[in-house]
Amino acid sequence: MPPRTTDSTPERRDDDRAPSTDPKSEERLGGAAAGAGADGPGAPQGSAPAAGGAEGPAGSRGGDRADLSVLGGDHTGTGTGSDGTSRVCPADGSEAGTEPGAGQRVAAMRRAADGGRRWRAMHLAGCAVLLAVAVTGGAVAMGGAQDRGAGVDAVSAAGALSPGDLARGDLDAGIASLQKHLRAQPRDFGGWATLGVAYVEQARTKGDPSRYPQAERALKRSLALEPGNDQALAGQAALAAARHDFPGALNHADRALKQNPYNERALCTRIDALVELGRYDDAAKAADTADDRRPGVPVFTRYAYVHELRGDVRTAREVLERALGSANAPADVAYVATALGQLAWNQGEYKTALGHYARALAADDAYLPALEGRARAQAASGDRAGAVTGLEQVVARFPLPGPLVALGELYEDRGADGDRAKAGDQYALVDAWTALARAGGVNADLDSAMAAADHGDKKEALRAARAEWDRRHSVHTADALAWALHVNGRDEEALPYARRATATGYRNAAFLYHRGVIERATGGEGEARTHLKAALDLNPGFSPVGAREARTALKDLEGNR
Repeated sequence: MPPRTTDSTPERRDDDRAPSTDPKSEERLGGAAAGAGADGPGAPQGSAPAAGGAEGPAGSRGGDRADLSVLGGDHTGTGTGSDGTSRVCPADGSEAGTEPGAGQRVAAMRRAADGGRRWRAMHLAGCAVLLAVAVTGGAVAMGGAQDRGAGVDAVSAAGALSPGDLARGDLDAGIASLQKHLRAQPRDFGGWATLGVAYVEQARTKGDPSRYPQAERALKRSLALEPGNDQALAGQAALAAARHDFPGALNHADRALKQNPYNERALCTRIDALVELGRYDDAAKAADTADDRRPGVPVFTRYAYVHELRGDVRTAREVLERALGSANAPADVAYVATALGQLAWNQGEYKTALGHYARALAADDAYLPALEGRARAQAASGDRAGAVTGLEQVVARFPLPGPLVALGELYEDRGADGDRAKAGDQYALVDAWTALARAGGVNADLDSAMAAADHGDKKEALRAARAEWDRRHSVHTADALAWALHVNGRDEEALPYARRATATGYRNAAFLYHRGVIERATGGEGEARTHLKAALDLNPGFSPVGAREARTALKDLEGNR
């Protein structure tokens, strides 16, 4: 599973107020979980107005038409306008054209990837198709979203929404309501900041990076109206993190926290950025600080992940379980339960993982990470048919690299007639997604490096892995570079990176497998046996293809003893 750093949990409405001192702060979840911060301030007691709410400045409607172009059409849960046709905001921000829905967007990607077994030709055609989509403003993945009307219900008296409202309700309907408000109140800097954050969330949760340029423009508009406002700066941090610009995310988060040390989104994004940069000691300190200032589900899940990366699974599980016990909103329940499922799956506890995913999907039956996680746990448990069906449903709506590669490997493992071609199509779609992501300003080198190393252009895998390593030194980038070097026959160079990927104690079977294979290639048979066995003992179903190859390699090593 991909690193769990960026969350979909809502910000609280009191984000702009410093907390008052709580004499019972040592009893709060964050303090108990952290083992620190008991003397710090308790949970915030104040209540600030919703971002862009009644207290935001109101200006005339005249003279702001050019700035309003970022709003685009009204996007509802169905992705259609009032006249029944889909609307899109082109690159120049004007309303024009029609917007492909999720089915059309996926179909376009699949047409671009048709003949994906000739993947180089697909790359050129796919880039052309997807860049054309991106130039028109991008297709927002609306498919399958249910319009529960919650986004409209969450509108304040002034017609604006807080980030928390958007996350708790229907995101697409909430965005449409916020767009309507900003047409009436175009100088509401808080509303623009909230819209920018909502676009980031829409792009991230729906697998559509083409929303990021619109988010960028909305956030810049907020800062033009109110320079230095922490809501927009925190939004810029979230946008940079979503685009995998982690130095930029850290810079924006620090600027936001200078304005408001209690901004929850900035506190959380700061942890994310430090984790992704491989600065784990700093990330742990940032998690403690965030826990002191803004204890809650978004902070607790990050706190748990920092501990998991250091091999402290027990603390990570305890924090997540207690966070789940405190979660009330369906979005919070789905997010935390999925994090618990991923943690259990990493430890090879598939039955437990399936239980957590079931709870997540009971809260939100369309939550993509839970659907993907459940399919992976089904595959590892031996339910290959259920796993294939589940991943086919996921990639039909949101063709992201992780589930695409997982589905391709399941096809390879099944080996029925036509499965090899089906697998090739999934791997080709990864390249198509990468083109779309880059058109939206996303650095996709880590995704492309891992996919290409096993299922694509090995030289391109090494180029991408090296580029990513130059930007950040996390365990994930170390593992990606080690494996890319290995598949290019450069195992002596790969070994130090493989060791670095496992140096923190992070319990990841794929990392252990990669290290064992590389050690075998460099003549370290004893070390290779140790790490290949550790990978299979930890999570014997970590990958259909990788686990099979690990078992074969270990059997050969045992036969040579």
